[in-house]
Amino acid sequence: MAEGRRGGPPPRGDGPGRRRGEEGRGRGGPRGAPPRLGRDGSVTAAPAAHPFDALAAGYDEVFSRTPLGERLRRAAWRRVDAAFPEGSRVLELGCGTGEDAVHLARRGVAVVATDPSEPMLSAARAKAGAEALLGRVTFVRLAAEEVEREAASLGAPFDGAFSSFGALNCVADLPSAARGLASVLRPGAPLLLGVMGPFCLAETLRFLARGEPRKAFRRFRRGGVEWRGLRVSYPSPAALGRTLSPAFSITRLGALGALLPPTEAEAWARRHPRLLDRLDRWERRLETAWPLPRIADHYLLELVRT
Repeated sequence: MAEGRRGGPPPRGDGPGRRRGEEGRGRGGPRGAPPRLGRDGSVTAAPAAHPFDALAAGYDEVFSRTPLGERLRRAAWRRVDAAFPEGSRVLELGCGTGEDAVHLARRGVAVVATDPSEPMLSAARAKAGAEALLGRVTFVRLAAEEVEREAASLGAPFDGAFSSFGALNCVADLPSAARGLASVLRPGAPLLLGVMGPFCLAETLRFLARGEPRKAFRRFRRGGVEWRGLRVSYPSPAALGRTLSPAFSITRLGALGALLPPTEAEAWARRHPRLLDRLDRWERRLETAWPLPRIADHYLLELVRT
């Protein structure tokens, strides 16, 4: 996402609610787009721009295709693959450029991938189309807060749901999103959420070393941090679990980005691939050990629908 994996909102992850290639409901769109004129002469205001619209074109280059981004994505995929077997039908919130949705579709999982940013969805559709996977993935323009209202059009119930790399941090109304998830999942369905927590050791130390204490502790701010008009929050695993309770119960908590360096260290990572591999292996071995999930850039919270 935004300004790298640390130092801004997190990278984001990536059917059948609409026909293939069709826009879903929701918010987002080109800034300054003219009103739409219907065949009956009616005028409809164009949807407002979304803060992530401008990031869609370069997002994969700055995160998904980097050595660090690829390792984090693979770590998340190991858990996602274990949760969603071939033949499952799952919902994704905040699909971004479609990396996760396409990965699951390759494995025979049907995905309804939602995002409030149309440019992100356009990139995702192109990616899925290039691999002839549009028959398994439906991309729908939708904010997480709108899931409950659109449950029927999305084709609920689902066998599971997930949201990767901090998309939920950018959701203004988490209780509404939680109700939506509860309304579309079958009992026993898994829910996997990759979220930026309230404390990241590497980020804090980096900003303190630069003499920037306000940035070092910004995740602790009440009400979150404002970024491009979005309010970005950093819920703890316990706080997020309470928001999702009693509809969901926690089954596992793991770390994403506790021992690996921040994405700002990409040049260093390219110079030291062997050390990066070692750090990655150690993080995977220790990902559930205290305190790694609570000091990592992201944590992966796994739950089940009760």
